Amino acid sequence: MRTLVIDCATENCSAALFEGGGDDLCLIEGYCETLGRGHAERLVPMIGELPGGGRAERIAVSTGPGSFTGIRVGLAAAKALALAWDAQLLGYPTLALIAAQAQAETNASCVGVVSNAGHGEWFVQSFGADGLPQGEARSLSPQDAVQALTAEVVAGSRAEAFTELRGDGRALAIMPDARAFAALPPALLTPDPRPAYGRRPDAALPNKNGAGRRMAPAAPMQEHTTRAGTTQAG
Repeated sequence: MRTLVIDCATENCSAALFEGGGDDLCLIEGYCETLGRGHAERLVPMIGELPGGGRAERIAVSTGPGSFTGIRVGLAAAKALALAWDAQLLGYPTLALIAAQAQAETNASCVGVVSNAGHGEWFVQSFGADGLPQGEARSLSPQDAVQALTAEVVAGSRAEAFTELRGDGRALAIMPDARAFAALPPALLTPDPRPAYGRRPDAALPNKNGAGRRMAPAAPMQEHTTRAGTTQAG
């Protein structure tokens, strides 16, 4: 059985193809690019570059929390492909994949994940040695975040800022990568995946005075592309 994994809930856009099932997953090929923007334009061509066009009997997609646009792009692509290929569709939490990557690197008994939530806030969540979450993911101010997490090992896009603010800890600047899917606990895979945005949308409907909250501009990012076994930085 082949599994196509799609993760574009953050600045990263990644897709990977695996062979096997359960605890015996073998990476066939995968790609990961840090885009910032442009996930909708890049994801489908990226999947098409995989062996066999990425065709699989099972599709796993990241459900967030993360970027509203990225989550929607990933889910839409996964649902369309699952329908076209008559494939099983599963979802998994974005922060859990970051934790799994960190635990594979450090073998830590507990990992705290801190990721960008926008509007000056961070998504935070703790994970145990089994890779399962210890409580819900929350969107907090940096000051509240450092009170919420006590783990020595902290991973995610805001890990370095977190440990600097807290004054201690080991920071791993890890972003979710579909190629690390085999490290994710199977118990976290759920059928009928739905978006878990983690906070309210950036755009709001106008109020009685005709005003609404404006969308915060995204910071430009330099593209960074990696493939299984190779790294290319631009």
